[in-house]
Amino acid sequence: MRAFFLLFLLFPLLELAVMIKVGSAIGVLPTLLLIVLDVMLGSLILRLAGVATLWRARERLVRGELPELEMLDGMLIAIGGALLLLPGFISDAIGLVCLLPFTRHLLLGDLRRRAEEQARRQQAFFDELAARTGQPRPDGASRPNVIEGEYERRDD
Repeated sequence: MRAFFLLFLLFPLLELAVMIKVGSAIGVLPTLLLIVLDVMLGSLILRLAGVATLWRARERLVRGELPELEMLDGMLIAIGGALLLLPGFISDAIGLVCLLPFTRHLLLGDLRRRAEEQARRQQAFFDELAARTGQPRPDGASRPNVIEGEYERRDD
């Protein structure tokens, strides 16, 4: 939490420092025009990519499939669009990484892999917890209750 707060404070300062460096290198007016152009380009890309993702998700729903990949894609598009709408060059660079199709697909692959690993860890945790407490597994599969022990037969 402390790192997030520090990043929240440092990010605007880094953006301002980069804008000052770019402004001193190319001039104030070109820097402002570049920032305005970034915002306009970002809103256009956000609109086009968002509509395309919405159509792909709708097609999958019509086929009876869950659009999980399209949902992650839409999340990255929303984050990238929000970053492009913020004034600054660092946020624009990160936003473009989230919006450009080839880099977005690389990020989607990484997000999907991490989500699958997290799901596997949670499943292993729930299976072990269910085995300890003797409760049924969350997926509905039942295991026979086996009580180990010894017995002795006594005939009276």
